Amino acid sequence: MASTRTNLTDVVRSVQLLRVNGYCMTKTMDSLEGCIKSRWNVCGYDWEIRLYSAGLPGHHAMYLSWIAVELFFLGEARTRNVKATFSCRLVDPRGKLKPSEERSHAGKFRSQQDTSRPILLIERSALEKSGYLRDDSFTVQCAITVLKDIPDLPATISVRGITEVPSSNLHRHLGEILESGTGADVTFIVSGESFAAHKAILAARSPVLMAEFFGEMKEKRTGRAEVKDMKAAAFKAMLHFVYTDTVPELADEKTETVTAMAQHLLAAADRYGLDRLKLICEGRLSGGISVDTAATTLALAEQHNCSLLKAQCLEFIVRTPATLGSVMATDGYQHLEASCPSVLRELLKSARGRKRSFFSS
Repeated sequence: MASTRTNLTDVVRSVQLLRVNGYCMTKTMDSLEGCIKSRWNVCGYDWEIRLYSAGLPGHHAMYLSWIAVELFFLGEARTRNVKATFSCRLVDPRGKLKPSEERSHAGKFRSQQDTSRPILLIERSALEKSGYLRDDSFTVQCAITVLKDIPDLPATISVRGITEVPSSNLHRHLGEILESGTGADVTFIVSGESFAAHKAILAARSPVLMAEFFGEMKEKRTGRAEVKDMKAAAFKAMLHFVYTDTVPELADEKTETVTAMAQHLLAAADRYGLDRLKLICEGRLSGGISVDTAATTLALAEQHNCSLLKAQCLEFIVRTPATLGSVMATDGYQHLEASCPSVLRELLKSARGRKRSFFSS
């Protein structure tokens, strides 16, 4: 077990490498017997990572084909709750392979045994074909980032005549420069609307725009860029996120409006490599799956490689025969049939698995 720890002003981040030996044996065990546990202390709290090689116990059968990871909180919050982000990815100790895509979940923990949302790391069949599995073992890099317990203080306080620096307002200043357009050097045309922006800021946030504006394959432009197949409102919200790291459009209480915006923003985030925005949209959509949205969201998850969101949509759709029938009657299901026919096989497989569980219970 190897670990590193980084202390910043407001957060504590701890990283550990979890090596799983004897994979072939653990994957044939019962889910709980094959569970590998690792404990360590971060920011004065005890945490436990549980890795399941034989699938996630207590969930739908579709989860049994995945390597899954959960984070458990083993303490009691000193304040109202503890804000933490849990992330993990596969790594190659030899350094020959790049780490896999990092998957994460941000949550609030208060009482003992509070747990994060399960992270589906990789399907076992995919792991077995990859180079991450070597000599019947593989390594997972896990990280816990905890926001420190900071008491409420005035914007500035004076200690022995010295005024401390107030909290950062960088996001507000960048938001103002976006709104004013001062110094803008590129204009985007989206569905007939114009948006002025700054290439350097966009490139710093998006690897796609970095390559487009400053890479070897950069386009020769006159300062205007047309964006096709995107709504102006979604592009505006994405730009606001790029400059401020916030998405106020997803805080609206109107579920239908927020769901539609989250769907458009997820596609935009995937298009421009904005991983954090993509995760925010996945989380918002995961919490709002309904009969009316399940099929559309499933198609979106399939098209943009959102494995956890996809699994949650499948689980919702097949949870009862009545739910399945209602979803199949929606316009979204017709869109799913036309755009993602391959996912229908997975849906049928899940429905059959759920039907067997009904009869066996």
